[in-house]
Amino acid sequence: MAKREVDIVVVSDVHLGTYGCQAKELLRYLKSIKPKILILNGDIIDIWQFSKSYFPEAHTKVLRRILKFVTDGIPVYYLTGNHDEMLRKFADFNLGSFQLLNKVVLNIDGKKAWIFHGDVFDVTMQHSKWLAKLGAVGYDTLIIINSMVNWFLTAIGRQKMSFSQKVKAKFKDAVAFINQFEQTAADLAVDKKYDYVICGHIHHSEIREIPNTDKTGSVLYLNSGDWVESLTALEYNNGQWGIYKYEPAHYIIEVEDDDKTDSEDLDAKMNVIDLLERFKQEAH
Repeated sequence: MAKREVDIVVVSDVHLGTYGCQAKELLRYLKSIKPKILILNGDIIDIWQFSKSYFPEAHTKVLRRILKFVTDGIPVYYLTGNHDEMLRKFADFNLGSFQLLNKVVLNIDGKKAWIFHGDVFDVTMQHSKWLAKLGAVGYDTLIIINSMVNWFLTAIGRQKMSFSQKVKAKFKDAVAFINQFEQTAADLAVDKKYDYVICGHIHHSEIREIPNTDKTGSVLYLNSGDWVESLTALEYNNGQWGIYKYEPAHYIIEVEDDDKTDSEDLDAKMNVIDLLERFKQEAH
């Protein structure tokens, strides 16, 4: 099966190294595409919650698939987020077609795109990081419980459900936070005269034109969602942005590999666990 060609792909909030990460699904998606540019918009590796006892093979394969894009000469931008903030001390590092940055501005068909993770807009992150970390652990626990419930629902032929999305929809504060996040991003982007502002962080995929607060301008706001529950990415192709939503039915026939990336001895090629452990120790 031929790989689907896409001009730009934006993925964020993968949270590799956590139980909630849907690494197998993301790996299938990455194998199925041939992007001209890949943007990893923060929280790809969850160094906050990293534990040496949990980093499955599928998580390592996602990293190696990303490296495969780099070795193929495809520009890959890794933009740091709050869960992988330890990497910020290495910002502006580049190797071949790979760049590690905190944010990036790209010219896309004559329009300026301002791309960054978005945690800078999160008041909890700025003033109560311990509370944000506690919330991250609670979220991961909720995802584990949710996955067990969904296994049972699938077994009895019922539709899966999302606990966290129901919580977000029920509580006005969560909805207000998302709206405020999007409005703040739009206001700054209009002020800086950008055409697009592209974020992650809030695990809520979106594409919509947002006017700034005083209605003097507007910007196209985009959010790539996450690969914990939403399983979404942003794709730009033929001059149009769209939200890609992972559907298992699209992957009944697995994409054939054109390389030996997944069949090689992973331990011999990349000791990811030891590397992440060093990052976590240095952060403390």
